[in-house]
Amino acid sequence: MKEWQAAKVAKVSLTKALMAAEGKGEEKGGRAIDADFENVEGKDPAHYEIKVVYPSGKLVEHYINADTGEVYKTENQPIERYFTRLKPADFQNAKTTLKDALAIAEQKVPGGKAFEADVSKDGSAVQYEIKVAGADNEQTVKVGADGKVVD
Repeated sequence: MKEWQAAKVAKVSLTKALMAAEGKGEEKGGRAIDADFENVEGKDPAHYEIKVVYPSGKLVEHYINADTGEVYKTENQPIERYFTRLKPADFQNAKTTLKDALAIAEQKVPGGKAFEADVSKDGSAVQYEIKVAGADNEQTVKVGADGKVVD
């Protein structure tokens, strides 16, 4: 089974997993900046790996079980490796959050379910690239910081 097919049948949506990850941790105001669906048989349960950056600049990766929505593992990440072009303030200042971008991407793919999201820099703003599992394939939708789909 391909990753997008496995993501399509996951009980927990990426949006709900993002909310769980952003709500975790001792610091408030964290924003998800990266999300991946993983379905490695025999190792861990099918899960989402979601990176959250906090206003202090701390970067934490949360692992959320795709069937229960529970955060089962948390790891601090070296922020310098991730932020070569983007700064934590870029995410805090973006009008569109990753969660908003997921909803926009899912609307572009009828019956679609987002399962992976990456962020990059577009000029001086963030841009989200979201993979959506459709009825019979996966599609990539790019959403700008203004919430508009980028062609």
